[in-house]
Parts: sequence; structure tokens; C-alpha cells
Amino acid sequence: MKPMVLAGALLALTLSAPALANDTSAELAAGGLVITKNDAIEMRSEDLFISQDAVRVTYSFVNTSGRDATIRVAFPMPDLGGRYAFESDISIPVEDAPANILGFSTTADGKPVKTELEQKALVDGVDRTAWLVANKVPLAPHLDTASKAIAKLTPAKRDEARKLGILDDDDGPAWLLRSTYHWMQTFPAGKPVTIQHRYKPSVGATVGTMLGMGKDTDQETVKKYCVDPSIQTTLARTIRDGQSPRYFERWIQYVLVTGGNWKKPIGDFRLTVDKGKPATLVSFCGDGVRKVAPTRFEMRKTNWRPEKDLSILFLEPFED
Repeated sequence: MKPMVLAGALLALTLSAPALANDTSAELAAGGLVITKNDAIEMRSEDLFISQDAVRVTYSFVNTSGRDATIRVAFPMPDLGGRYAFESDISIPVEDAPANILGFSTTADGKPVKTELEQKALVDGVDRTAWLVANKVPLAPHLDTASKAIAKLTPAKRDEARKLGILDDDDGPAWLLRSTYHWMQTFPAGKPVTIQHRYKPSVGATVGTMLGMGKDTDQETVKKYCVDPSIQTTLARTIRDGQSPRYFERWIQYVLVTGGNWKKPIGDFRLTVDKGKPATLVSFCGDGVRKVAPTRFEMRKTNWRPEKDLSILFLEPFED
């Protein structure tokens, strides 16, 4: 049968951060598997686990078209770099990996999947990958190997790179790296296929919090993470001598809306958020969230199509 080739959509780099922008590291938003709109494959279930140490997702798919379908499935990495991107620290969980910065891995029906990698170096939407490869400059702009390779370029080549927008005014990397892992997955007619992937999340962080310091303080964060008044009361109780609460913020962004690309809404969706330590506070937007263990919270949905992405805020107490 001729494969059905469907391109994967790509995620955008998210650099927005809560209050206290100084001494803040920004997160990279990631999510789940991606295909374009598809009328053959149903996502019967999605079991999503998120903590500050790991993201694990298990999907059950069923092909209801009546014939086998082979479809390209993709996992987009967060975009990296771009002009001005490194003016703030960015949380990269796997520093020594030029491409797989989240340590992404996947299995299909329990067997490891061999993925292909597509990478593009973009400057204002123009593909400059060929120039970097021809001049032996590594594509990963966040690693020292790229800066060292740039330093070895001749003055004429550096001038050419600046004119192309590849380098910034300080001869630093100015390109955006877009990476996507993808593979061809066969979905037999009528037979469930279980796909699981896992990776280390990029966790944003700041040295303190303004939450709990008054009803008009940091309303953007309150709205984004649906922070309950009881959490702010807990924070306010830790304020000493007019200083800020004795907690600091960490946060994770997860792209949920790609779950709307399948034939029908997700049949059975379960989200589990583990805050790690009992003393840590956690807040995120969701209906019907319940505590299922000392550090775990669960939300379940049936026949659900996500309409917005997930933002999770962890508030960790200072250690005395």
C-alpha cells in the first residue's frame, strides 16, 4: 500500500516568564506527537504524566478506516536560538545533546522506534542550513562548538555570515534551529497501537515569587496558572519583615492542542501532575482536578479535544 505522508506541525519557542525577570531561566515549551488533520486514526486514550523530572505519554490509537494506513508521525523539538534568544538563560535539560535536548525517546507496542531527524537553521524564515554545513559550523546554536567554529571562520566568511543574518553584531549565532524527530508508523486496520514517548522537560525558574503580596500583585501569573486564593494565603504567611514570600517559582509549559489533530476527540484522557515534594505547592488550570496521592493530582476527560495548552506552576519553599 502506498504510504500516506502527512507533515508534522512545529512548535514555537516560548520565552515568556512570570515576575522577577532578573535571575530567571526561561522554559522551552514541548508537547506530544503531531500529525496533520487525519480522518483514519482515532486517539482512543492518552495518559499524560508530568513532573519536573520527566514527561511520559502513553497513547492508544485505532485505525478505523478499514484498511492499513502508514502515516508519518512527528515529535517537534522546541525551536532553539534566534536573534536575542540567549539574552535570558534558557533551561536545556540535556546540555550535551546537539539535537535531542530533551532526551526524547519513543516506543511502538513496546518496541523502540528508530526516528529520523530533520534540522533547519532559519534566519527570518530563510533556510541557511546549507551555508552553515558548507562552512563546518554546527547547527546547535546553544553549544560552544558553534561559537568555536565561528571563531575559526575567515574575516571574509564572518562578514558574509553577518550579511546573511547568520551572526549577530557580536559575531554570535543568530539563527533559529528547528528540529523534528519523525518516523513512518503503520496503523493496521482495527488493531490498537500503543505508542509511548518520554523526555525531560525544560523547567523555567526564578529566584522568588510576588504571589501572596496583595490582591493586585502578579495577576498575569494568577490567570495563567489559575492560582487559587488559598495558595496566595499560604505564601503570604511566610512573608517576613516586608520581604517577598519564602518560595520560588518553577514552571512547565506543555503543548496540548496538537491532540486535536486526530479523527475524533481523545476518547479517554488522563493527566497526572506530580509536584515532587509534599511541601511544594502546585497550580494549573483544569476542571475536576483531584488529589490522588500526597504529591499527585489527576484530571480526567472523556471525548475531549484540547483547546489550549497546559501551564503548570510549582512553588517551592526556601530551605532554612
